[in-house]
Amino acid sequence: MNFVELDIDKSPKIYYSIGEVASMLSVNTSLVRFWEKEFDILKPKKNKKGNRQFTKQDVKNYFLIYHLVKKRGYTLNGAKEVLKNNFSEIKDQKTIVDKMIKIKSFLLNLKEQL
Repeated sequence: MNFVELDIDKSPKIYYSIGEVASMLSVNTSLVRFWEKEFDILKPKKNKKGNRQFTKQDVKNYFLIYHLVKKRGYTLNGAKEVLKNNFSEIKDQKTIVDKMIKIKSFLLNLKEQL
């Protein structure tokens, strides 16, 4: 779990580059571009030079897809189907899991300090 995801709302940045998104996910930029073509919810803006500019919501959507494909083992078609039919439910489940991971990290850190 990358804690960048948990603090994305606190960031003052408006847009993220493809390199930053790939780094947050620990994947190659080619995978970021590939998923953009595969998933309808991924619609980054492009500047005059054609560089992708990802909003916080775009980044959250990438983390959601990463969670489904890399963590839960969905195929791309399976992830598309889940996002199409149960987007809010999956988003809520992931939010709960993320909060639990953050609490676990806090408790483990507290345990080390005792």
